[in-house]
Amino acid sequence: MARPQAPAYDKHVKIRPRPVKGRFQTLRKTAVVVLLLIFHALPFFQWNGRQAIWFDLANRRFYIFDLNIWPQDFILLTFILLGLALVLFFVTALLGRVWCGYACPQTVYTEVFLWIEEAVEGNRSEQLKLVRAPWSFNKIVKRVAKYGAWILVGLITGIGFVAYFYPIRQLIPDFFTGSLPLMGYFWILFYGGFCYMQAGIMREKFCKFMCPYARFQGAMFDRDTLIIAYDEERGEPRRRLKRKDRENPEDLGFCVDCTMCVQVCPTGIDIRDGLQLECIACALCIDACDGMMDQIGAPRGLIRYTSTKSLEGGTTRFLRPKTFGYGLVLSVAFTLFIFAIVTKSNVDLSIVRDRNVLSREIAGDQIQNIYNVNIMNKTERARSYVLSVSGIEGAVIDGKTEYDVGAAQVEDQTIRVNIPKASLSMPSQEILFTVTPDDDADDAVSIESKFLKL
Repeated sequence: MARPQAPAYDKHVKIRPRPVKGRFQTLRKTAVVVLLLIFHALPFFQWNGRQAIWFDLANRRFYIFDLNIWPQDFILLTFILLGLALVLFFVTALLGRVWCGYACPQTVYTEVFLWIEEAVEGNRSEQLKLVRAPWSFNKIVKRVAKYGAWILVGLITGIGFVAYFYPIRQLIPDFFTGSLPLMGYFWILFYGGFCYMQAGIMREKFCKFMCPYARFQGAMFDRDTLIIAYDEERGEPRRRLKRKDRENPEDLGFCVDCTMCVQVCPTGIDIRDGLQLECIACALCIDACDGMMDQIGAPRGLIRYTSTKSLEGGTTRFLRPKTFGYGLVLSVAFTLFIFAIVTKSNVDLSIVRDRNVLSREIAGDQIQNIYNVNIMNKTERARSYVLSVSGIEGAVIDGKTEYDVGAAQVEDQTIRVNIPKASLSMPSQEILFTVTPDDDADDAVSIESKFLKL
């Protein structure tokens, strides 16, 4: 039965989880280290002479290795965000809150801040003793060291975040020489302060009261979803290690009510009360309980990864309509994303009719229309383009048709198109503009416009 959630206005009691060793804690530490390395190392990778992953907001371009995304390629960003959301839904339906327990930034940085706290102030008992102790030189030194280390981690995190928007090889010297733009300092301090507040001060409060994911994930759960659960059938009634319990162990369950599962929980819940909103599925209670079961010679698994159906004696089904549906939608979205990348053009053409002169008759019994042409080179090298028109017999461009466009630059031109009057059978006809790169004819782009007779 679910335990009632504590109201938000209760006085905050800081949770100091007891350190625990075990297979899941080892897995969490490995995940934390790997994810931090990826986050902070990626900006240092170079690709085609620039940062491999760079969100260049000033020039409205995103670079992800060889993928160059312009505002016109917004559909690619849509696919990326949709794909990430679908992956999260699929994993949640299949494995429960594994994202919360192992990969969420809140979990990762809270773990780092807890490591620092333990390294400076000692284990849980020593921390509680330090809290109750009067202010002294030793206490002041430890507090300054802890908060100083937290601020340093927050600052490094802020720099790491801004590095995705401002090249890291320029960001670091600019930051320390005072050459960084004011907005750069603002976002470093903002994101660093956010990290400090969430991981150092708020901690489990963020998961309990602020995280929206914890609220809507219930819609993705079913009776086959993996959860961390206490096996009441094996654990109850609890044994208290008293004499009468030791004399009649066959009448009791394996739970010795040591409360280790509560002491190691980073959100301070008792998993024996049932599935709760606050549980982030970190599995530290499993490690703590397995350790105690080893000590009393009982089988492991009193607290374990399982499903509601399995607890009731059934068999967990990983392949079921919900996971199959998420997987199918994810596969379709991934296929469309790959198709969008493969068919993505490296040139963009825009044609806008000149509204000042709709149409005019010129010498040689020809009609002339004027257009504003915009050729966008999306590649990271200079290219030459040939502009042509078709669709109406005798259509020619009066003037320059070849243009050199620099890397990631846009060429704006005003052109005149002449067509023999005899070729125009209607007041308005479709005309096709085509721009072709001289180094890759397959990358040509065409766009239709209107040609007015008079």
